[in-house]
Amino acid sequence: MAYGKRARSTTSRIPRVVVAGLLLVIAAIVATLGHQLQASSTDASRTAATAATPTAASSTAALAPSPTDVLRSEQRRALGEPAPSSASAQLPGVLRREQRGALGEADGVVPEGTTVFDDGIPGVANLNPALLGALRQAATDAAHEGVKFVVDSGWRSAAYQERLFREAVSIYGSEREAARWVATPDTSAHVSGDAVDIGPFDATAWLSKYGAKYGLCQIYRNEPWHYELRPGAIDHGCPRMYADPTQDPRMKQ
Repeated sequence: MAYGKRARSTTSRIPRVVVAGLLLVIAAIVATLGHQLQASSTDASRTAATAATPTAASSTAALAPSPTDVLRSEQRRALGEPAPSSASAQLPGVLRREQRGALGEADGVVPEGTTVFDDGIPGVANLNPALLGALRQAATDAAHEGVKFVVDSGWRSAAYQERLFREAVSIYGSEREAARWVATPDTSAHVSGDAVDIGPFDATAWLSKYGAKYGLCQIYRNEPWHYELRPGAIDHGCPRMYADPTQDPRMKQ
């Protein structure tokens, strides 16, 4: 009887040992799979973070055109004029911040949103007083119709004008083509304080319709933003526009 009990006891312990071993094996497999899944998840997160984070090269890529650039491009296309081929190329008239170099407000660079009433901005304050007075009168009247004049560019230093001209040469490929859009420092009405570039589109549209009443005239057909003072226009209307600055006798000095 004792032998029989001992045999049954040993036999009953065998399945327990087997089960325990199987449990250990299963636990090891689960632990291994868990580690692999965690590693795979970490790698995927790192890949996603790398894709979402711009590289140094992409962070220094050319900026998109400013609203002023886009507007002028649209206006030029409407006039059948060519715009710069590069999507990020700066249109002559307003330099992007990273292109200004040592140039600043003292040279006539105007902050975005500058108006004809901003006396603290040299690009406005250094305009011919008669031109500025006419602009302010027109801007005041236009405001009653919900139209706001923004100064894209006004008075400029010779250094600023030279930078703009060289930029235009780079964009358009030659001094001859650049001259259709930007004058040299010696001939520019901006340098003398006798010209202003006005935006946005509704402001230039308003000036196109009513500007002559204030002596404010568009001078070049290819630049609907460029205005100068012609006092005689108050009584006789604005003179006929030049096709572009190269047709202006003043540019041949």
